[in-house]
Amino acid sequence: LAKKVASAAISKLNPTQCKSKKYNVVLKQKIVSTLLSAFVGSLSSEEVQKKTSALSGKLNELIMSKKLTVLMINGSPHVRGNTAVALAEMEKIFANEGIETEIVHVGNKAVRGCIACNSCMEKGACVFADIVNECAAKFEECDGLIVGSPVYYASANATLIAFLDRLFYSTRFDKTMKVGASVVAARRGGLSSTFDELNKYFTITGMPIASSQYWNSIHGREPGEALQDEEGLQTMRTLARNMTFLMKGIAL
Repeated sequence: LAKKVASAAISKLNPTQCKSKKYNVVLKQKIVSTLLSAFVGSLSSEEVQKKTSALSGKLNELIMSKKLTVLMINGSPHVRGNTAVALAEMEKIFANEGIETEIVHVGNKAVRGCIACNSCMEKGACVFADIVNECAAKFEECDGLIVGSPVYYASANATLIAFLDRLFYSTRFDKTMKVGASVVAARRGGLSSTFDELNKYFTITGMPIASSQYWNSIHGREPGEALQDEEGLQTMRTLARNMTFLMKGIAL
């Protein structure tokens, strides 16, 4: 019966709402109230409370049966560089938690910046047909987004910034409650400013940010050198666990 009512409630929502996590709470309330309204008059308050709790639990199981996914953006031009080391460390934790991941390498692509033509307002996609439009659908479908970048002059890779500017501006779907996280890699300095720069994309679109035990950074200059940064690797693992907890909590 719960599945039938859930299907009926879902059918009343448009596709954008169905993909938005914030509608899960509203949906559950509608389902529970619909089921109870049929026989609430013949139940005591204790029985109503018990049935409400039981129905909510079943609905939680239905919601959590959906596979959670994380899109990981590597903004480094080096596919096997230190940014990739950080992302790979997180990927191990996600795999253990049953979270599906996909890594997209952006830093080695030719991505031009936004030209403020506003064509995306009419077409629903960026006027330049490249990796930005290719990632738009993946961004919409994922439950979490991780953006990784090396540090160049205390800032993120310019290619990555061009990608993010166009990706966030040209996509009009609701990003609220889609969990975001940024990770940065550098030999020594500029990590905090780059970390702050990348988080701006999340905070302007209603995306909660996952945090760790320290700022999400890892140290290394030569490719693979970050593997020696034990604290940085631990920070990545903690970040992945915290992000998993947050995504699952939002899904409920």
